[in-house]
Amino acid sequence: VQLQASGGGSVQPGGSLRLSCAASGSIFSIHDMGWYRQAPGKQRELVAVITGGGSAVNADPVKDRFTISRDNAKNTCYLQMNSLKPEDTAVYYCHAFINGINYWGKGTQVTVSS
Repeated sequence: VQLQASGGGSVQPGGSLRLSCAASGSIFSIHDMGWYRQAPGKQRELVAVITGGGSAVNADPVKDRFTISRDNAKNTCYLQMNSLKPEDTAVYYCHAFINGINYWGKGTQVTVSS
C-alpha cells in the first residue's frame, strides 16, 4: 500500500491550493484519511481528518478556510485550501488508516509568501 500526495506549491497570501492523496495497492478497507503539517522548528500537527462515512473535522487554525473531502471510489482524499496565510507554510503529509494499519505519504511543500 502506498499513499501519493500531490498539489503543493508556492502561492501568495489569499491564494488557494488543492492537495490530493491517492492510496494504491492491496486495499480492503480505508477508514480515516487526513492531512497533517509540519512547519520548520515545529511539531507535526493535525490539519483535517475525514472518516470513511464522510464526517470531517478541521483544526481550529484552518476552520472556514480549508475543506477536506474524499472520493472512496478513487481511494483519494483532497484538501482544498483557500485564503492561505503565511503561517500555513509547511510540509503537508497525508495519512490514512488502511487495512488496520497507519500509512503516511511523503510530504508535499506548501509555501505562502508575497
